[in-house]
Amino acid sequence: MTHAILISMETMHTYLAGRMIIVRGDITEFDGDAIVNAANSALTGGGGVDGAIHRAAGPEPLLECHVARTKIWPQGLPPGKAVATCPGRLSVKGIIHAVGPIWRGGHADEAALLASAYSESLSIALERGWKRIGFPAISTGVYGYPKPLAALVAFDAVSVFLKAHALPESVQFIFHTQEDAKIFIASIGTLPLDVTSL
Repeated sequence: MTHAILISMETMHTYLAGRMIIVRGDITEFDGDAIVNAANSALTGGGGVDGAIHRAAGPEPLLECHVARTKIWPQGLPPGKAVATCPGRLSVKGIIHAVGPIWRGGHADEAALLASAYSESLSIALERGWKRIGFPAISTGVYGYPKPLAALVAFDAVSVFLKAHALPESVQFIFHTQEDAKIFIASIGTLPLDVTSL
């Protein structure tokens, strides 16, 4: 069992004096305070990361999503927004459900909405005193956001937030495949060194 966990959470790279960590693994096995779910606006669960998180967490987070959708977001949680629920069966303190934008060619404010999904998630973590957060690559699945472009937006949004706040202490980007982790790392490698070492 221990061997499997070590394989499933492989550190690939670190940035920002170790506060941002790139990991290959299963986000549902994250050992920290909260994970971020790449949710849909309906907050109903779905495929990809969203479905995997809800399957692992069980029915409680989905029920809380339903309540939030009914009472607070009757038209659906807008892109760029986030909401927290209980963790269900997961070993974290909470799940942050963030809605990223659907890629429409880069002309529909996608970058700003994606950055907001990250910063809103981090704001929730800050408010709750959560120290270690795990993110998937929001919007890069069925929403079609090009992975290299999404990496740059994610890195910028998270690094700006971490520079301004002591919490969360660390953020992990958790990729299911080594290939996706390498795409992120390669994309960040195009940035000036002083940007990646804030």
